[in-house]
Amino acid sequence: MTSPLSKRALLKMTGWAALAATAALVGCGKKEEAAPAAASAASEAAPAASVAAAEPLKVAFAYVGPVGDAGWTYAHDQARLALEKEFGDKIKTSFVEKVPEGPEAERVIRDLVGQGNKLVFGTTFGYMEPMLKVAADTPDVKFEHATGYKSAPNMRTYDSRTYEGAYMAGVIAGSVSKSGTLGVVGSIPIPEVIRNINAFTLGAQSINPKIKTKVVWVNSWFDPPKETEGAQSLLNQGADVLFQNTDSPAVLQTAEKAGKYAFGWDSDMSKFGPKAHLASSIINWAPYYIKATKDALEGTWSTGGVWWGVKEGAIDIVSISDAVPAEAKAKVDTIKAGLKDGSFAVFKGPIVGQDGKEVLAKDVVADDKFLGGINFYVKGVEGKVPSGK
Repeated sequence: MTSPLSKRALLKMTGWAALAATAALVGCGKKEEAAPAAASAASEAAPAASVAAAEPLKVAFAYVGPVGDAGWTYAHDQARLALEKEFGDKIKTSFVEKVPEGPEAERVIRDLVGQGNKLVFGTTFGYMEPMLKVAADTPDVKFEHATGYKSAPNMRTYDSRTYEGAYMAGVIAGSVSKSGTLGVVGSIPIPEVIRNINAFTLGAQSINPKIKTKVVWVNSWFDPPKETEGAQSLLNQGADVLFQNTDSPAVLQTAEKAGKYAFGWDSDMSKFGPKAHLASSIINWAPYYIKATKDALEGTWSTGGVWWGVKEGAIDIVSISDAVPAEAKAKVDTIKAGLKDGSFAVFKGPIVGQDGKEVLAKDVVADDKFLGGINFYVKGVEGKVPSGK
């Protein structure tokens, strides 16, 4: 779902060829008519051209999971709906859900292009190579890839700084945990997810330096049974606060049943475990989707990479529980304000890796290149980083 950089739609359009052919036929039929008749034909053609120019921009989304009512894909689809509200009949959107990463993604994306979509969003990391292939074959279509790091003349990358929300969740976790052991259900071991685990741990350690974090990997973005299994395993190992980088509310629901605490991720999940829910770290994709679509409509779209966070309104932490101490809430507010005005950075040295070696010197703020290549655990996270895919 990552770049620097996360992580994860879609139908039809008619061509100009038919209009051109029709215009040609009309022209042939008028060849021998007098000039006034020709002028009349021209005036009749103008409204048709105007109608053609008013054709809505077709915008498609490819989703890695089901839309559902929570999580990563749900957050993307809420932004798609905001896009429709913003632009009305200037655009027409569609989506395909549960598109696997890999060869199937390429087939779906080509199909979306074949249906006349001129702006295509691919919303997970594993769509990167398939999208690059399709982009190379269809230079007249603009592609937007979430959480990737490769671009093309007609393919841009975009991401959200989810680690900012993870850090604030960590502050809350550190203030609530009694055992000093936190648990994280990880999805796929790519820099985005490892970065979030580290940020969560650093946030918790800002409250309690002795905090330890255990991690269970499920190797999937969305797999409720595996997420449940992973959450239960962490609880069995002594974790009393759970965090996740997966898409369903299964982790929160598991904590609710066990009388422990957990967080919502990517969208507000409070309704799925009201007693267990400490807060939800959410992503608001709407500001970026509105910008990207506006660029396409106005002809100002350009390639490159975009990475937005709290400052741009893309990341927030919401529905903070009454179980969270007032001091922790106040600290979260201070951090959020600092992220907005640039006075606070999550990854600022000194930061020490799991092996005890310094990875970021005192007062040094990590740049996006450093953040995009994180493949290590910080001190306090237990276990080994698996090889990514």
